[in-house]
Amino acid sequence: MIETLHYDVFTTTPGSGNPAGVVLDADQLTESEMQRIARTNGFTETTFVLSSEQADYRMRYFAPEREMDLCGHGTIAALTALDSKIRLSTICQIETKSGILPVMRLAIGMFRLQQGQPQLHQFDGDIKQVLAAIGLELTHLDDQWPIVYGSTGNWTLLLPIRRLEDFHRMMPDNQRFATVLTDFPQASIHPICLDTYDRQATMHGRHFSATGAGSVEDPVTGTASGVMGVYYRKFNQPLETETAIIVEQGHEMGRPGQVGIRISGEGLDHSKWKVEMDGQAVFVGVNRMGEEETDVETLHLGF
Repeated sequence: MIETLHYDVFTTTPGSGNPAGVVLDADQLTESEMQRIARTNGFTETTFVLSSEQADYRMRYFAPEREMDLCGHGTIAALTALDSKIRLSTICQIETKSGILPVMRLAIGMFRLQQGQPQLHQFDGDIKQVLAAIGLELTHLDDQWPIVYGSTGNWTLLLPIRRLEDFHRMMPDNQRFATVLTDFPQASIHPICLDTYDRQATMHGRHFSATGAGSVEDPVTGTASGVMGVYYRKFNQPLETETAIIVEQGHEMGRPGQVGIRISGEGLDHSKWKVEMDGQAVFVGVNRMGEEETDVETLHLGF
């Protein structure tokens, strides 16, 4: 019997934030079985927790159609599940495809994850085509800010938008992304804005999944929020050594949530900065699936 735990992440309210699946004790599963389980779950990502020879735990993250190197909300969900089972130590390490990452347990249900090395890459593509792929035009773009690819574990295109109301106009055609994101065809598109719904938030975002990921939109995205923190520090507070922001996301999907991001490190070289993400999760439910059902690709769990 395979058990998938359902958590809503970056919120304390079930039905808000970003839903994630967690499968504990996944060492006995093959890669193809993990992918089938993730496809059946239908979450943007399902996290599989395995043993590790290099860290306290190894985590693998599967979208419905492919494996991801790192997943922020999937990590928070898995840490919450582990903590409820065995009570994690204050500091531990997780092995991911983005490297060995330290985790701090701040309080019951609250964790701080260090993300991967921050990277930024200039966008040289056709911005009209990119905007068209999400249903916008040049008039919606905020040309005061640069358009860049960024990664703290997964590549995304940060797209500065002028007005918060323009986020409701967006209609993504995910299958076009790979053809318009010529430098990083595997990247997602992440529109951002300095206008927010919540006065406590610093930036607002939406996250449209990459071509072939098997999903359309991610409600609240941890790794992309980390990239937003790097972006904010580099282009808004370049001389600071400590930057803390709150990212809000999910309002347009009816699943609002917030992510705390901390950027630390001296100098202007963003590749040497440390990116940390704070998050929590709430348990929603559990699905038990017979092993033979992992081969039934059309099974729906109702989450």
